[in-house]
Amino acid sequence: MTLGGAPFATVHVRAEPRPFVYPLIGPGGVPMTRAFPMEVVDGEEQDHSHHQSMWFAHGDVNGYDFWHGKENRERIVWDGSQSVERDDSRCRVRAGYRWLVDEDSLICTEEREFVFAEADGARTVDVSVTLTPGTEPLVLGDTKEGSFALRVHRALRVTGEHATGTLINSEGQEGQAVWGKRARWIDDSGTVDGQEAGVAIFDHPQNPRHPTWWHARTYGLLGANPFGVHDFENKAKGTGAMTVPVGESLCLRYRVVLHGGGWDAARLDAAYASWSAGNN
Repeated sequence: MTLGGAPFATVHVRAEPRPFVYPLIGPGGVPMTRAFPMEVVDGEEQDHSHHQSMWFAHGDVNGYDFWHGKENRERIVWDGSQSVERDDSRCRVRAGYRWLVDEDSLICTEEREFVFAEADGARTVDVSVTLTPGTEPLVLGDTKEGSFALRVHRALRVTGEHATGTLINSEGQEGQAVWGKRARWIDDSGTVDGQEAGVAIFDHPQNPRHPTWWHARTYGLLGANPFGVHDFENKAKGTGAMTVPVGESLCLRYRVVLHGGGWDAARLDAAYASWSAGNN
């Protein structure tokens, strides 16, 4: 997909065991996420093969692990529905999914939407995920392994070879200190291919348990996770679990901001306030 004639992103709607977005290109043509496992790049780490650029999954869904997706063949499967709406300033992609385990047992259905656009001198991706239980209540379990996530370009890491990144959140915490903390937004900025660049994730104020906890690591994982209270705050197991009754749905919304240099905390705060107020 292009925006203004320049490459922006590719949504891998049919990918299994989970859909993902790769590549994700920021202003100036800067790649913002890691290539592995979609591509093998010399010198790039090949850990955590389930970290696929930008994706949504969770490690405990009715007891099944959709984050890693191995033991019970957990997979998020495209249901055949898709729409793409495009104009000169934005592109909206919608698709439906079935969350399946073992021999095609349905856990829940999902409606996912991406809106790719430009705002405030940056590229943005608005993400909406709506989960609806199957025949049984949907239980999002209490685990750090989730949920809406990016694995950033190796240069944006805070630690490791080639790392230039600075990781901050809306509450003023930095580096390793952001892990497991609640914040309205998180940002990882550095230098990629000689250009100043960064990626931020905003948590919508209407999301349950806002501000969310962040499963964010200095090696390059940024994950918004409103369910992992046991791991993040050392509380009793199950404290963070959330149940969605049959007949109801859970909607989670985020904005990803791909930006250049000069995006300090004050500018991120202003962009967050504008977006959360519905101004763009």
